[in-house]
Amino acid sequence: MNSQSVVNQLQRSGYALLQPAQLVETLDVPLTDLDALRGTWSRLPQDNYLRDGGHYRFRRHSCFVQDIHDDSLHQTPHRAHWQPTDYNALHGGMQRWFEPIEPEVSSAPAWQALIRGLGLLFAQVAHVDRWYIEAHQFRIDTAAGIGRPTPEGAHRDGVDYVAVVLIDRHLVRGGETRVFEAKGIAGVRFTMTESWTALLLDDANVVHETTPILPLGDEPGVRDTLVLTYRKNGFQDPAG
Repeated sequence: MNSQSVVNQLQRSGYALLQPAQLVETLDVPLTDLDALRGTWSRLPQDNYLRDGGHYRFRRHSCFVQDIHDDSLHQTPHRAHWQPTDYNALHGGMQRWFEPIEPEVSSAPAWQALIRGLGLLFAQVAHVDRWYIEAHQFRIDTAAGIGRPTPEGAHRDGVDYVAVVLIDRHLVRGGETRVFEAKGIAGVRFTMTESWTALLLDDANVVHETTPILPLGDEPGVRDTLVLTYRKNGFQDPAG
């Protein structure tokens, strides 16, 4: 799938699902370079903001600004993650300070190429000068028996575009991804199983969720993802 095919799919359906080979072809990022980042998901600290009382989520978060014209990417000073309650009824309205993404990750050429490549792709759908990008490394585990990738349920993120990239899936069942029209009833359901599968979403036109995961056997399992959000009008902020 070339970049124009992805753009056409996003414009037509509000989402595009890229298999690993398609992601590599579309963004011209070597798969071996991306794989070198996978081990860093084992070093994510606990997410202490879960309002459902769970301890199944681990997370890091950092922000970036991409200038489309010169294709530059700059990491911002560390900032809180904030969403209005209109978009996140469970965790909206509070500033959540997560540990930043490790420098060895955020400075890695493959990491930067992935973020910039997706930004350039989204800019073909919506012409912008720059993207305000939030990057979230997630690990959901089943040590307590159940893990919830989207405890807030089906939602939009209040941004322009979202990329959900599967990093790893080990000893778990469940975790079905669901994408539905924001103003209709049509939708699709599928399970992302292969590392570097990427779901791209037009956040204004679709809602999405992932069902809970359960252990596949007696040992706990994990589901690791990278979630990137792209917004043209600045970061979401309680002041504005």
